[in-house]
Amino acid sequence: MEYEDKAGRPSRPPSPKQSVRKNLDFEPLSTTALILEDRPANLPAKPAEEAQKHRQQYEEMVLQAKKRELKEAQRRRKQLEERCKVEESIGNAVLTWNNEILPNWETMWCSKKVRDLWWQGIPPSVRGKVWSLAIGNELNITHELFDICIARAKERWRSLSTGGSEVENEDAGFSAADREASLELIKLDISRTFPNLCFFQQGGPYHDMLHSILGAYTCYRPDVGYVQGMSFIAAVLILNLDTADAFIAFSNLLNKPCQMAFFRVDHGLMLTYFAAFEVFFEENLPKLFAHFKKNNLTADIYLIDWIFTLYSKSLPLDLACRIWDVFCRDGEEFLFRTALGILKLFEDILTRMDFIHSAQFLTRLPEDLPADEVFAAISTVQMQSRNKKWAQVLSALQKDSREMEKGSPSLRH
Repeated sequence: MEYEDKAGRPSRPPSPKQSVRKNLDFEPLSTTALILEDRPANLPAKPAEEAQKHRQQYEEMVLQAKKRELKEAQRRRKQLEERCKVEESIGNAVLTWNNEILPNWETMWCSKKVRDLWWQGIPPSVRGKVWSLAIGNELNITHELFDICIARAKERWRSLSTGGSEVENEDAGFSAADREASLELIKLDISRTFPNLCFFQQGGPYHDMLHSILGAYTCYRPDVGYVQGMSFIAAVLILNLDTADAFIAFSNLLNKPCQMAFFRVDHGLMLTYFAAFEVFFEENLPKLFAHFKKNNLTADIYLIDWIFTLYSKSLPLDLACRIWDVFCRDGEEFLFRTALGILKLFEDILTRMDFIHSAQFLTRLPEDLPADEVFAAISTVQMQSRNKKWAQVLSALQKDSREMEKGSPSLRH
């Protein structure tokens, strides 16, 4: 009241915490004090048994904390040692690739030493060079041809944006609506390509590069045009190669029989690939194969997306690049071997799932798949059935398919 009279405003009552502190003769400096210090003089002393018990509890707490710190330090040291080993291994591999393999590519690429090194993953700094050499350039595409295709693509975009009716000679037979739809699909898909990286989004460092390669390809192969899934393949190549070299690799890669069958939606050939896959599926994983058959889960449900994007959309990017490494070495067979490796890795889980959950799981694989576990599963897959390898099984199925078509005209429709 006296304070109110002097200041002309009501005083604020002390907080309960302040009131308690005023009644204490001491304030503990830490939890240690609460356990080990004697009680204040105005409180009864701890019984000897209680004091001993508290001391033991405190010592146990300190011991456990030290153990945790030691364990964490050991974990960090082990992690650092492993990282150093990986970096040293990569450094040694880079030297081997640059100094021994790449200068002598023609004579060394198929040797056991190189194949073993290849399986372990190609170092990122030389990956683009190795992919280019392994994919090859059977189409004989030059940098000059790429520039021509880009120029034509830009001219087409300008024509479509201004409503022009000019039609390039190579576009004869393809309507303006088809070309415009293809253009719009490219724009839409670019923004959906590796969205987490932001490299290919509008304003990103590789947006225009990806747009140019996809546009150039539609000019180079108007009979194929743009198909969803191509943007992921082109994006992976862009991350590892210069623009013109990425286009050359992209065009040659899509010209391979398996990719051409899928991107041109050749239903008969696609079914043959699925049939060949199921031969090796039943051979390697009979229990899971029977389970999928029982639940009517066909290979096309999960394989189409994996093959269309060469796993770049379905798997973590670093793992997808390792898949690409061996795919460039072994060809299409490795794409289907990888599929069997993934199925084998998750066999126990998948055999307990019904159709819906299996389909959902396979079309959206876990995002944290360890590369070593995936490759360990792939390494156990045998691509041989009744003494026939992949190429022989596929060829026999293609022959059977052609003979059936000749004998039954109705099957052509």
